[in-house]
Amino acid sequence: MYAGGSAGTNSTYRANRQAFEKYGIIPRMLVNATTRSLETKIFGVTHSSPVFIAPIGVQAIFHPEAEINPAKAAKALGIPFILSTAASRTIEEVAEANGDGYRWFQLYWPRTNDVTLSLLKRAKDNNYKALVVTLDTMSLGWRPHDLETAYIPFAHGWGVQVGKSDPVFMARYGKQPVTDEHPDFPYNPTGIDKGIMDGDLKCREDTFFGMEWLKEANSGLYRDWNDLKFLRENWEGPLVLKGIQSVHDAEKALEYGVDGIIVSNHGGRQVDGAIPSLLALEMIMKSPKIKAAQQSEKLTILFDSGIRTGSDIIKALALGAQAVLLGRPWLYGSIVGGQAGVEQVLRHTLADLDNTLGLAGFTNLSEIQGKGEDVIVKLT
Repeated sequence: MYAGGSAGTNSTYRANRQAFEKYGIIPRMLVNATTRSLETKIFGVTHSSPVFIAPIGVQAIFHPEAEINPAKAAKALGIPFILSTAASRTIEEVAEANGDGYRWFQLYWPRTNDVTLSLLKRAKDNNYKALVVTLDTMSLGWRPHDLETAYIPFAHGWGVQVGKSDPVFMARYGKQPVTDEHPDFPYNPTGIDKGIMDGDLKCREDTFFGMEWLKEANSGLYRDWNDLKFLRENWEGPLVLKGIQSVHDAEKALEYGVDGIIVSNHGGRQVDGAIPSLLALEMIMKSPKIKAAQQSEKLTILFDSGIRTGSDIIKALALGAQAVLLGRPWLYGSIVGGQAGVEQVLRHTLADLDNTLGLAGFTNLSEIQGKGEDVIVKLT
């Protein structure tokens, strides 16, 4: 349920999927689409497809190899990979697994600047090319299933390995960073709770650091636009804001000099009853300021929340996205088959995209990106 669960009644999650069904692709006939290309360019780098691996935290509860699975799969397939601050492997371990692959680091904005600077340095030192700042998770969403079952792995020290391996964070407690800790699979919250009650020192220490990292990374401290200056001054690469859902915020991002935005509602996990992410993308791309900034390469637009098929990707690109983030599908692949499972899901998604592109009468993504009603139509 943790992977599939969402905020409140799951209405935002459902709306994300339903939004794609409100558009139809307009196929074109007698087009020589025998040879096709899925190549796209993001921040000056050409990628073999418009699909990025979305950041997902605490993957150790799903598979013993956790974030190593998608990191290796991404390298094998040449797909960009984004690591979550809530990972259950360290920044350094995942970079090693990803090798010479192309990767970004997703930041859950810490409460304190010293920890933030330490994470940025580690990301830079380990060749993470862009910083993705998640804006919609200053505190966790209201997720009834997790609350009713007390299923909060972070509180038990799972998904906090980025924090426990951080020298600045651990120095607060007079401890050395823990660089090789791998939570014991499978996750057993009942057993951990029993260990705490029985006085097991490791269970108690894991829980202590889990709660401390949760206070740091999902602290409830809400930031404002002026706070972006600190990140801009301390990160040399592209700065991307994840969680943008309104025209106002997209234009603000442009005003404050960020390099890109990810139109996302966190897969419906944060705000129940929110607008679907695809509708947000449509609204944002109607802004003349945003369109002009995208065309002049001042602002890159990515999309997240609800992507499941090749046709979904085409619809998002037609509305103006330049690339998409894929999350839950590959995670389910990891649960079932580890790295091979991740690769299988990604290969299927790319094959679906390539096949649908040709069947719709297009040969490359430039023919559909931002073309709107030339490619799709809103169904009545």
